[in-house]
Amino acid sequence: MARRLTVFILIGMVLGIVVGFAVRSFVPADSQAYEYWLRGFGTLATIFLNLIKMLVAPLILGTLIAGIAHMGDSSALGRIGTRALAWFILASLVSISLGLVMVNLLEPGAGLHLAVGAHSTAEVGEVKKLDLFEFIEHIFPKNVVQAMAENNVLQILVFALFAGIGLTAIGEKGKPLVRGAEALAELMLQITGYVMLLAPLAVFGALAKVVAQYGLAILGTYAELLTEFYIALVLLWTLLLGAGAIFLRTRIFSLIRYVREPLLIAFSTASSEAAMPKLFEQLDRFGVPRRISGFVLPLGYSFNLDGSMMYASFATIFIAQAYDIELSITTQILILLTLMVSSKGIAAVPRASLVVITATLAMFDLPVEGVALVFAIDHFLDMGRTATNVVGNAVATSVITKWEGMLEVEEPVDAERPHAPAHTVHRGARGLDLAEDMVTDERKQPPADR
Repeated sequence: MARRLTVFILIGMVLGIVVGFAVRSFVPADSQAYEYWLRGFGTLATIFLNLIKMLVAPLILGTLIAGIAHMGDSSALGRIGTRALAWFILASLVSISLGLVMVNLLEPGAGLHLAVGAHSTAEVGEVKKLDLFEFIEHIFPKNVVQAMAENNVLQILVFALFAGIGLTAIGEKGKPLVRGAEALAELMLQITGYVMLLAPLAVFGALAKVVAQYGLAILGTYAELLTEFYIALVLLWTLLLGAGAIFLRTRIFSLIRYVREPLLIAFSTASSEAAMPKLFEQLDRFGVPRRISGFVLPLGYSFNLDGSMMYASFATIFIAQAYDIELSITTQILILLTLMVSSKGIAAVPRASLVVITATLAMFDLPVEGVALVFAIDHFLDMGRTATNVVGNAVATSVITKWEGMLEVEEPVDAERPHAPAHTVHRGARGLDLAEDMVTDERKQPPADR
């Protein structure tokens, strides 16, 4: 099944849409049965996402500690980090700029002619305020166990940096811990293989719930916005993959093939986190050493959200267009610079993109209630931008590896991971010191029959 996982995920997507539409069409929305259907669909996706979240923290911790310890050169770590951040900043600038250019060219909000107050911020629900100073303070953990329990990627990253550099400093004494970190990372990837078998069911449940809840009609209502946003995403993919091809040459096509499963998982579940363990595994097979992926990928998941940044610029100008508010070139450049800074503070914030959009609207005196315009189809927009985040981070990690001269030979894309022994000769009794009469039927017979 592992070799055909992509096919099963695609089947799950199609069936999810069909079954969700059937429930929407034939089950009354105010009935208890409808609620049970929604909860059932949601449970399938929630179980998968919970299992994935269970793996993320120990996987990042083990991979990063082992990678830094094996690097054996703290200056190399600084060099790789500098190159990664330079790539992330450039990719951010391209993503946000492309979003601004495309939304001005296509003008999806023109013609709506909304009046201020047409929507209520209550439609969006509570959105946590973005505070740059709180974010900076939040990066540094006061309790690593709590950071792992909350899957706080940045705090785990900071602790792992200290731990990895510390292990290189103590040398031979730290080798047992390094081997333990390696084993922990391998174990998490092995468990990932088991959890991925549930991915088709999770994809089915996630899409079925969304379609049953909102119906396909909502896609028609927002058809122009959806179509034009996805056109912008396709252009961004082209730019990202084109930039990657400059470094990777023809191997960029192999990279697309290797990351197709993480992409499908990210797209269908609208969760970058759900794709992370599988992305680690596939980058391993593509030839990216753990010492690079373990450092760059978690960093990218916090600072290199290309799809989310494009969405923030696209949605901000779309809302201004919907309310017939003309924005000068100067104002749009200021919005771009604002998003460049504020988008770096959205890691681990619920509804992260909506937080950034809301903060930007408020800063430039634009109608904050306009967020409700995109909130109705946020899930469908989120699917595309999440998949783009995965593409951006896969390309960034591979390019930096090539830049460092560390890109290894590819392994088979569908290579099987080790299997737990089953149906062995000893039938699970290996290592037990059993007397002969304890494994025969003699002791079970009555004394008179012996």
